[in-house]
Amino acid sequence: MTTHAPPRAVVTGASRGLGRVLTEQLARDGWRVVVDARDASALTFDSPSVTVVPGDVADPGHRRRLAEVVGELGGLELLVNNASLLGPSPLPHLVDHPLDELSEVLAVNVVAPLALVQALRPFLGAGARVIDVTSDAAVEAMAGWGGYGASKAALDQLTGVLAVEEPQWRVYSVDPGDMWTAMHQAAFPGEDISDRALPSSVVPALRPLIDGDLPSGRYRAADLVVAS
Repeated sequence: MTTHAPPRAVVTGASRGLGRVLTEQLARDGWRVVVDARDASALTFDSPSVTVVPGDVADPGHRRRLAEVVGELGGLELLVNNASLLGPSPLPHLVDHPLDELSEVLAVNVVAPLALVQALRPFLGAGARVIDVTSDAAVEAMAGWGGYGASKAALDQLTGVLAVEEPQWRVYSVDPGDMWTAMHQAAFPGEDISDRALPSSVVPALRPLIDGDLPSGRYRAADLVVAS
């Protein structure tokens, strides 16, 4: 009798929102999932298939720990770079954007995803998927979104070049669209954003990237929902 090891994934920023819902779905589907977030108290999951590694993706020591845990699992089929930092709230115009906070945004949203790919490269075999969560702010000029949008535009470029350089992987950037999340609420303090999509309605759009045969590239979740 042949037994198959469950597929393995790393999902960053999994304490809430899209990362949390995706983790719960993957665990239900038989995946072993390694998750992180800065808020250790919010990293609680009922499934024994979820391994919690609290920490900040911008911290090299934390990334080394993630690599150690993945090494203990023996490999990796999926990396989802979901952790993101919005920056100041309310969102400032660029001429007022604190540069130290912009550096933090770039460290989390651009440098950390690449650093994590580098740290986990030994465990990403042929056919592995790398999904970088981007934003419409990467391609649209919207007042207040300059710092965050610039970071996501840089992430898009990084993802595209990685796809060209590493054709043995499927490398995607995916724009989930506006969602009703704590981070999006921070972008609109005091406003009612309950009309935005719930993360649970967006996660199904990621499954064609995880389970299907779509070529590497940039995708909008809204288009993937229609396509699926």
